Amino acid sequence: MQDIRATVRQYILDNFLMGNEEAYADDASFMDAQLLDSTGFLELVQFLEETYGIKVEDMEMMPDNLDSLVAVEQFVLRKLAA
Repeated sequence: MQDIRATVRQYILDNFLMGNEEAYADDASFMDAQLLDSTGFLELVQFLEETYGIKVEDMEMMPDNLDSLVAVEQFVLRKLAA
């Protein structure tokens, strides 16, 4: 499987930073860095569902699961293992 962090980083770069190679740490909060807004998080969820064949439940849409590259990677790995 392709590296989840790299895939999600590229998705954010292409869709939210418009190719601007702005560097941000893997554990940096998307909200604090103002990379994603509420619509952006919904788009990220759709991307994750389509890319990894997972279903993100409403109750799982929380910062602990989706607010950084590290959190997204851990969340996707848990969903794939289930």
